[in-house]
Amino acid sequence: MTLEKFTSLRDMSAGLEAGEYTSVELTNAHLDDIELRNSASNSFITIAREHALKQAKAADAQRANGNPTPLTGIPIAHKDIFCTEGLLTTCGSKMLSNFHAPYNSTMVERLNAAGIVTVGKTNMDEFAMGSSNENSFFGPVTNPWDRSRVPGGSSGGSASAVADGLVACATGTDTGGSIRQPAAFCGITGLKPTYGRISRYGMIAFASSLDQAGPMTRTAEDAALMLSYMSGFDPRDSTSANRQDDWLTAIAHNGIPKLDRPLSIGLPKEYFADLANAEIIEAAQAELAKNGHTFKEVSLPHTQAAIPTYYVLASAEASTNLSRYDGVRYGHRCNNPTSLQDLYERSRSEGFGEEVKRRILTGTYTLSVGYFDAYYIKAQKIRRLISNDFNKAFEEVDLLMTPTSPTPAFRLNEHAQDPVAMYQQDLYTVPTSLAGLPALSMPCGFVNGLPIGMQLIGPAFREDTILSVAAQFQQITDWHKRHPGETA
Repeated sequence: MTLEKFTSLRDMSAGLEAGEYTSVELTNAHLDDIELRNSASNSFITIAREHALKQAKAADAQRANGNPTPLTGIPIAHKDIFCTEGLLTTCGSKMLSNFHAPYNSTMVERLNAAGIVTVGKTNMDEFAMGSSNENSFFGPVTNPWDRSRVPGGSSGGSASAVADGLVACATGTDTGGSIRQPAAFCGITGLKPTYGRISRYGMIAFASSLDQAGPMTRTAEDAALMLSYMSGFDPRDSTSANRQDDWLTAIAHNGIPKLDRPLSIGLPKEYFADLANAEIIEAAQAELAKNGHTFKEVSLPHTQAAIPTYYVLASAEASTNLSRYDGVRYGHRCNNPTSLQDLYERSRSEGFGEEVKRRILTGTYTLSVGYFDAYYIKAQKIRRLISNDFNKAFEEVDLLMTPTSPTPAFRLNEHAQDPVAMYQQDLYTVPTSLAGLPALSMPCGFVNGLPIGMQLIGPAFREDTILSVAAQFQQITDWHKRHPGETA
């Protein structure tokens, strides 16, 4: 079959249901396209043809037996941070470059049960530490809109693959913006759910109090569909939220719930103070106003403290989580160690890249005697103040609307020698992560041919409201339908 690119999950599912093609045919077409074009983007670390075709045959059998789901037989790519039984799970690191996961993460398990087909594992910043996807042991990923620019990070491989039409959907993780910023840079839709909405079991940890999995798609409707199968309580994850949200079950069959009234949407003044290209967000605001939504300026006064707070806390957690990679149990092991100390030192020095080492050292320093109270405890207190800012704002408005990133996608190596400038790229996404709230980025315009993202932030567990507003916006605009090669 000829692969029709940039097709929504709903349309692809309808094609399978109508018998226009089988899952095996669809999967083969995707795999052929990935193998042909991946060298231009470096989106994939692993292309799993044998694994995918086995799943595709099972999906066709599931459909023939009359019990398919809307995702049965649809190809997907997983960020290479999720354990997938029988496939490499590298986390973009030399440390895990030979690690074959012996089990599936809960999220992969749930999508497998829905009949989805895993065509491969996508490239990422090493251990999810980065905002550009340049920190991968397997090389940088490029942006399909401009190959000289970054796709964003750390889920850059997933974002690039969806934007490039290699797959219609992919999974990502978001610790401080790693779904939303790449989604903005690549002109796709990316959802960071509420912390605890999707199980973290089998997702390799960076910062356990912040990490959250989420869908990366072309449309809000597709993101909602994926969320409905990815989420749910998991007793194997102590941070998993035990909630029964009826709307999540309904999404799979009935689509995104309709809003019963116009909403009040807050515009945090701290996010717009020095914003370039503010006119694009203003135009998006005008489009939403056509549906009766009203807008109000609000304040999140501790926004400027979010970046240092995040890098204290996330680095501290990274220092602890990554201590398990010692050359003994699994992962990279140095050659011919002369002592246990030498084994630890050389295995970790050889296995980790520079950015990971920087954050481990920062976190270790933060947690050390004499600095714990001055940095870590203080950062936790500021985290609470940031969360309180959001709670207060949601007493006045239903949602918040902000830019996703301060700039469009920047050039490869532009910030390579300036970590602080790189960290500032997360200025508009980090506060939401610290508060554990749901947030979505979707395309809302272009600057010099590069996509610009708009972020919607909601109260905890109100992904339904975010998705409903995003779907409304995408019904009256076509930014999400644009793709590389078109005139923006």
